[in-house]
Amino acid sequence: MTIAKNTLPEYRYGAARTMVFLRGQYLLEFWTAWQQAKAANLQLPATDDPGYVSLETLLVHALGADRGYLMWICKQLELPDPKIQPLPEIEVIATQAEGYITHLIERWRLPLVDVDEERFHQAEYASNWGVRYCIDAMLEHAVMHPILHSFQLRELLEEQSPA
Repeated sequence: MTIAKNTLPEYRYGAARTMVFLRGQYLLEFWTAWQQAKAANLQLPATDDPGYVSLETLLVHALGADRGYLMWICKQLELPDPKIQPLPEIEVIATQAEGYITHLIERWRLPLVDVDEERFHQAEYASNWGVRYCIDAMLEHAVMHPILHSFQLRELLEEQSPA
């Protein structure tokens, strides 16, 4: 699965268009890394983080965060609800993830198209976890989040692969 950059319309703020594109690309890369980890029966390190209890909880975490970022952005900018479907249940997340990722990529395409650049920088809002972000910074966070988890999975795969 790939995303053609030309499937995105022009945005008033070109950097937002680029970040929307990149987060979709990196979400797909995370999905590939996750599938490789699952196929290798990767063991996640022990942690108190509920998002790292299993590969399935990590998948729920990554996809739920991606959904949450756009919901939060639209709320802060008083944009219409982006109508993102609820996250699949953990019992079926692995079998429904690819379709859900396609849905996320599609739902992210349009909400920010007509937002002026100034609105991405002019105010800070409390995130769902309490850190304050301007919209531009939250977009950057949304790009980096799947990169972070892809890196973690690939590093663990290297560590756990037979020499």
